[in-house]
Amino acid sequence: MAGPQIDPSLYRARDVVPVRRALVSVSDKTGLLELGQALAAADVEIVSTGGSAALLRDAGIAVKDVSEVTGFPESLDGRVKTLHPSVHAGLLADLRLEDHESQLGELGILPFELVVVNLYPFVETVASGAQGDAVVEQIDIGGPAMVRASAKNYANVAIAVSPESYPAIVDALGQGGTTLAQRRELAARAFAHTAAYDRAVATWFAEETLDAEGDLPQHLTIKAERLATLRYGENSHQRAAIYSRVGGHGIAQATQLQGKEMSYNNYVDADAALRAAFDLVKPAVAIIKHANPCGIAIGAPQALDPIASAHLRAHECDPVSAFGGVIAANRTVTLKMAENLRDIFTEVIVAPDFEPEALEVFRLKKNLRVLQLPADWRQEPMDVRLVSGGLLLQDADRFPNEIESLVDSWQLVSGERPADSELENLSFAWKSCRAVKSNAIVLAKNSATVGIGMGQVNRVDSCRLAVERAGERAAGSVAASDAFFPFADGPQVLLDAGITTIIQPGGSVRDQEVIDAAQAAGVTMYFTGERHFFH
Repeated sequence: MAGPQIDPSLYRARDVVPVRRALVSVSDKTGLLELGQALAAADVEIVSTGGSAALLRDAGIAVKDVSEVTGFPESLDGRVKTLHPSVHAGLLADLRLEDHESQLGELGILPFELVVVNLYPFVETVASGAQGDAVVEQIDIGGPAMVRASAKNYANVAIAVSPESYPAIVDALGQGGTTLAQRRELAARAFAHTAAYDRAVATWFAEETLDAEGDLPQHLTIKAERLATLRYGENSHQRAAIYSRVGGHGIAQATQLQGKEMSYNNYVDADAALRAAFDLVKPAVAIIKHANPCGIAIGAPQALDPIASAHLRAHECDPVSAFGGVIAANRTVTLKMAENLRDIFTEVIVAPDFEPEALEVFRLKKNLRVLQLPADWRQEPMDVRLVSGGLLLQDADRFPNEIESLVDSWQLVSGERPADSELENLSFAWKSCRAVKSNAIVLAKNSATVGIGMGQVNRVDSCRLAVERAGERAAGSVAASDAFFPFADGPQVLLDAGITTIIQPGGSVRDQEVIDAAQAAGVTMYFTGERHFFH
């Protein structure tokens, strides 16, 4: 063992420890005045720092500054104040050992029997949206050192890291001191407190690393706190819960304004709906069922209520599948959109905000779950997926917002370049295709889906499904495929249905065969040069 080894016979028994001297330094000052008054009434010497000392002193409670104990001024904007032997010797001296007691006497250092410390609000600062140095300054150094020292020395020191522990401390003052059992329990809470704090800091640094260029991190720490236990998981025999990640700003942080309890599947579908709706820049709505789109659309040109228009157009894509769906809007939900939903069975609707009148309409649908996104909602920069024995990490699949920068990078391999007025529809089809489970085919007209083929094990079946669902609307639409066509049979299904334009990544050894089929049909075809699988 690397640490010191002490003969067990040298330890003297010690249970109840009277509180004569307390070190107080807290960020959360809840209940501090009441505790300070109880300590003063019990003639406990209070040593304190900064705002804690000022608060107690303003209330007429005698306080000794830490600098009086250390003989060293608080410095470096408060970074150095308690990191001193005169403090830590008083925290770490094990007075069960005669030698430790003698050394304190020789050094002229008094022990502490009580330490009241909680840490800088790091988690709260991250949650506020702060960045960079503003977050770094909330990483407590002296606090955790005092907490860990006191908890290690629980045989002699009581450590309180939460106002919840104060009443028991006050009771102990009237009973002659803290007991060994009490101090051990407080030590357990203290170590859990610093462990959670360190995990939060480590998680923030890891996420900052993920946002940066270069290699993915060698070590990845993910910390999450349980928000709620769900009724069950994907199926009734599976347990489930929803967890919130430190610094999270997604569906887990949404506020439920009304409706039944959210289910596991509701969360999965709501997140997929957000992914689809927020890929689009203009007012857009996505309707999701089983993590796949039933319809995606942006508002019609010149629409008086763009978000209501977007919903109606998305619903028209596949009204049958939209029954019992989950809806995401990338703009405030209006009264008109709410009225359109009045007679459509919907499980969940999620949006950045809702008009008060819209919420009044939704209150008539008591089971409808209404979720409002957090103000700082944004799409995650990385995707994480658990696999047996580990996890997978990848950059999130994102598109540029500018239509021109997206379409101009494509290669025209067949037909004529469409009119500029059609480019938005091409961009829409390509972006929407990413939201569909592979193999994915999307048919679109006027920036609204009219047919979707998803999740098939071959691309031909996805083409057939998209065409079948579109029916007569397939003629004159554009088709987007999330990956290349390995043969010409898939495109032929689209061509036979009257598709005017095909957008696909290209890259197959049989690309020429596919190009020849498009040219023979007089159809425009673009190669995008990148695929968008979504498994």
